[in-house]
Amino acid sequence: MKNPYEVLGVRENASEEEIKKAYRELVKKYHPDQYRDNPLSGLAEEKLREINEAYDYLMKNQSGGNRSGSWGQSRESYGSRNNNEFYSQVRRNIQMGNISAAESMLNSTNDRSAEWYFLRGLVFQRRGWYDEAYSSIQTAVNMDPSNFEYRNALNQMNMSNAAYRQTAYGRGYSRNDDLCTLCQFLWCADCCCECTGGDLIGCC
Repeated sequence: MKNPYEVLGVRENASEEEIKKAYRELVKKYHPDQYRDNPLSGLAEEKLREINEAYDYLMKNQSGGNRSGSWGQSRESYGSRNNNEFYSQVRRNIQMGNISAAESMLNSTNDRSAEWYFLRGLVFQRRGWYDEAYSSIQTAVNMDPSNFEYRNALNQMNMSNAAYRQTAYGRGYSRNDDLCTLCQFLWCADCCCECTGGDLIGCC
């Protein structure tokens, strides 16, 4: 989360009334009604979300009319709690199949933690982009090697890849075999066409 005082444009020792006044002015400025059919509507919506978040944070940290502690003292604990809620929502979207929503949320944050890479890997996996999924989950494991969930997901991908390769090689699949099969199919089809008075391949 950004510094809430900077987002609202007030000093750190601003009074509650000053914060409320700044908040009202910013909400009026970035209200969706001001950006109808405007290409900047998405940016205005994001800005309004930041303003609401900053205002909620400052109002919740009031203590007898004074804010309890400075932003510098409290942002670490707040950021940790906020990130947990954020990533929980991303996980819920993935579980419910809302892959686009999960991906959009991940792209909206600058936090590039191990959890971010892991969840991005799950999004890629759901989309069928296995190389990208493997790379992201591998990065998550490298960043947090003690996390069992990350390592387990990577191991499962390794086992799936190994099983696929073994099955393919066991059946003797190769590009050359596929090409030979295609040629045989075309030759047989041409013969059948010629038997009925037609000609599939003119040069044969």
